[in-house]
Amino acid sequence: MTRTNAVVLSILALASASAAAQDASSGDTFSGKAALGYIATSGNTDSTSANAALSLRYARENWRHGFDLSGIGASTDDTTTAEAYLFKYEGRRAFGEHNYLFTALDYKRDRFSGYAEQVSQTVGYGRRLIDRERHVLDAGVGYGARQSELQDGTEEDDAIVRGSVDYLWTLSDTTEFEQALVVETGATNTMTEARSALRARIIGNVALVVSYRIKLNSAVPAGTANADRFTSVALEYAF
Repeated sequence: MTRTNAVVLSILALASASAAAQDASSGDTFSGKAALGYIATSGNTDSTSANAALSLRYARENWRHGFDLSGIGASTDDTTTAEAYLFKYEGRRAFGEHNYLFTALDYKRDRFSGYAEQVSQTVGYGRRLIDRERHVLDAGVGYGARQSELQDGTEEDDAIVRGSVDYLWTLSDTTEFEQALVVETGATNTMTEARSALRARIIGNVALVVSYRIKLNSAVPAGTANADRFTSVALEYAF
């Protein structure tokens, strides 16, 4: 399951991004952000940590597509202490002024979590609850399926209900705050993921981004923690 999902997700991401870029030349909206962070310390302890992220957005008439890829890694004295990857896709079809239908695909892989891999596919309904100059709030609810693989090799397949909230607060012309929350609940496990990010533009299209992400699983194998936390500092380039 692991290799197959990774190959399929990569093909989908590359093909969709390529198609979006080609269509963007005809007047549609295409934008993106790329971020990279790295920290190294030496002395009594040698440690390194790195994180990278790529976000692509494509809008055409009543459709909006979003792709998010990220990875994080860390090591201490040549021993790997963190390694996680994330891929998200969401497509929205607007109808009316504030309503939309959505389809979402989420892929998570974490070498040190109780769940080595989690993949979910959902469809549902969403609504823009707040749409102001400095505040935007979207909420959605959907139904779908989730396939999971625990670190011990056990596989789980669930029907799930998915709820999500996305909030954007534009503090100034150069600073904004983002908050995202996703909850997927099924018969074997409830996964909750929250991400907070503060973005401050430094010069031109370059910004400093500080983010914090927490992932919670209600049921994990014995000896593993329910919560996985990721903190990152990165430089981001918008295009």
